[in-house]
Amino acid sequence: MNSDSGNKKKSGPGQGAHPRGFAALDGAGFPEFAPGSVWLVGAGPGAPGLLSLLGYHALCQADVIVYDALVSDRILKWARGDAQIEFAGKRGGKPSPRQQDISLRLAELANENKRVLRLKGGDPLTFGRGGEECQVLAGTGIPFRIVPGITAGAGALAYAGIPATHRDTNQSVLFLTGHDSSGDVPADIDWEKVSSASPVIVMYMAVRNLPKIAERMLSFGRNPNEPVAIISNATLPEQSVHATTLADACGNRDIVRLPTPALIVVGKVVDFRETLDWYADALRENALG
Repeated sequence: MNSDSGNKKKSGPGQGAHPRGFAALDGAGFPEFAPGSVWLVGAGPGAPGLLSLLGYHALCQADVIVYDALVSDRILKWARGDAQIEFAGKRGGKPSPRQQDISLRLAELANENKRVLRLKGGDPLTFGRGGEECQVLAGTGIPFRIVPGITAGAGALAYAGIPATHRDTNQSVLFLTGHDSSGDVPADIDWEKVSSASPVIVMYMAVRNLPKIAERMLSFGRNPNEPVAIISNATLPEQSVHATTLADACGNRDIVRLPTPALIVVGKVVDFRETLDWYADALRENALG
């Protein structure tokens, strides 16, 4: 007796009636974005494709989006068509809203029973002042959710072909900000200890002060020949990487004219870029990353 039961294909993800792609997320049970609440979402380092699923869900649900200067316009295109969009970005050397005013605005909008999305570049709690905004929300009794994002310290390095850690070079990495509220080199950083604390140092918002920072690190014994990479417009088609050394960066005023936003990496891991530089040529044609 003939039977084709052995030839029948088993159903699985993406087969038969199962939806595929983003349609498969319909009814997936995302957490409710309730009116009168605030979601602080990390938009990632730039490329829209690096936004998390929870971040995408928030964009589709938000009544109001309060976004940072480093959030890509391509990401904002995924917002609801009737969403209210407000800019609250800060850029060094340019007029910017006060942080307290931004925090109070989030509370004000939530008190209007709106779903408020605070969309921040990178990760909201990594040099993003998201903690300060959450303090205000907590103090006024407004419910909030924090959705982490890919911080530039991870995303920029990956797209530049530079591993943050590698067994052959380092088992630790140090992240720091390159300027304080005045725009100068942070005075409360112990540069002597920082200079010897980790084989790899990743600096946010430090291009303007890199010559001064390099001088301090060298004065405390950091290797002058140590490689340095300055990654501009990370994860975007216009990404560029400027390679130098700590000694060459010291006193080099041309560095301050490099494109920003930029991330700086100091350490031997920069040398891996020679073989791991994958984000090039046709790969940059995809605007999603």
